[in-house]
Amino acid sequence: MIDIEIEDDAWTAALPEAEALTRAAALAALASEGADGEGVTLLLTDDEAVRDLNARFRSKDAPTNVLSFPAPTNPEKHLGDVALAFGVCAREADEQGKPLGHHLQHLVVHGVLHLLGYDHMSEDEAEAMEGLERVVLAGLGVRDPYAVSEGEHD
Repeated sequence: MIDIEIEDDAWTAALPEAEALTRAAALAALASEGADGEGVTLLLTDDEAVRDLNARFRSKDAPTNVLSFPAPTNPEKHLGDVALAFGVCAREADEQGKPLGHHLQHLVVHGVLHLLGYDHMSEDEAEAMEGLERVVLAGLGVRDPYAVSEGEHD
């Protein structure tokens, strides 16, 4: 089951289809790992709420684009929660020259993959996670978020 809470109206003001895009991305990420029956909660909120979560749970007093909170094993098959900060996400999409909807879907896939046990702490882990993100996003019609665009450098 996918639960989506839109706490910051800026998401739907900028992206009226935010809920549908979020749901599609979460379902695609779960399906990629055969976890279709698993549940996640996605919170589309503001920078301040994510800053608070980041400070309380990661000791980093700053907003970030996405946070994932894995749940302990439970009979409801709830994998955990993902929170996304509107201001950070919108700013990144603009700076990277990509549609906000594509960036949202990328970060939802990224967050859900964290709940499924993926990480990017080592180069091998990052390569595996990014490769799966590319496949899932391509299925959603989203271009490779890791491709270097003209004018960018590695």
